[in-house]
Amino acid sequence: MQGMRQAHGIILAGLLALSSPVFAADLEEARDLMEAGEFPAAMDQFRVLARSGNADAEELIGVMYALGLGVEKDPERAFEWYLRASMKGHPGAQSGLGWYYELGLGMPAPDLVRAYLWYALSAIGGDVDAPDSLEELTPRMGREERKRAEVLVEDYRVWMYPFR
Repeated sequence: MQGMRQAHGIILAGLLALSSPVFAADLEEARDLMEAGEFPAAMDQFRVLARSGNADAEELIGVMYALGLGVEKDPERAFEWYLRASMKGHPGAQSGLGWYYELGLGMPAPDLVRAYLWYALSAIGGDVDAPDSLEELTPRMGREERKRAEVLVEDYRVWMYPFR
């Protein structure tokens, strides 16, 4: 039994050693392609990584749709990609999602409660710009909106950031 556990541990360690650096290198290569203006190649690599659940790749696909980099600008699709990454705890995507809710991009109307929710989660996750976004948004909210937003933040926080 002890030998089997050791074998499983060695196999798992080997798989992790092989997969993690490859994903990191692939993500960095895709970012380099994006910065070089080679958007179709970057998008192809981001999509492969996103299919594997990589939140950084999902967020960057959202950026490409948000800015129209190599694709037609599409706020609705950008929102959806930001949402995928946000649900995995990606602070940058959470801040982007807050912005989309604040302005009503990719949706019928702005939603300040959800904008507050995502900015707050982004701040908890460590995004340095999110506290400024919260500070600018809060005076535009009513007392009841703020109260509803705080309830949502607490619901998500304990699930998404249980130790913060």
